[in-house]
Amino acid sequence: MAKATFAAGCFWGVEAAFRKVEGVSATSVGYIGGAVSNPTYDHVCTGQTGHAEAVEVEFDPAVVSYDQLLDVFWASHDPTQMNRQGPDIGTQYRSGIFFHDTDQAAASRASKEAEQTPGRHRHDIATEITPAPEYWLAEDYHQQYFERSGRKRLGLF
Repeated sequence: MAKATFAAGCFWGVEAAFRKVEGVSATSVGYIGGAVSNPTYDHVCTGQTGHAEAVEVEFDPAVVSYDQLLDVFWASHDPTQMNRQGPDIGTQYRSGIFFHDTDQAAASRASKEAEQTPGRHRHDIATEITPAPEYWLAEDYHQQYFERSGRKRLGLF
């Protein structure tokens, strides 16, 4: 199994997108890229911790490639928005790829370059690509939120 970590705005919908991918064995939502240990949702939402809402994906590379996960990442949000996604505004909603090894770093950079192809987006890609720092698991009520809230049964995700 391998691990991938992505930030693409509110983690609920992004997690739901990755959970549908064959070869993904587990997901969790949490916080990454900040300066505070063991942050809480309320603290992250102040914008003072520097964390992004993120999804950690455990996957089987024999079934799904990291490149395929990158495709899901790009499709799950607007990577041209700086520190926001739709109505959600703040540094915790920034777009980021947090790589775990040199192969992921290279694939992430190549994928971002391809995504920036002229005509694909109206604005430049704002996605950061950095080594994965410590990832902090979000509170239980955020985990698989759409499944637990019944939105999956309603066909919304």
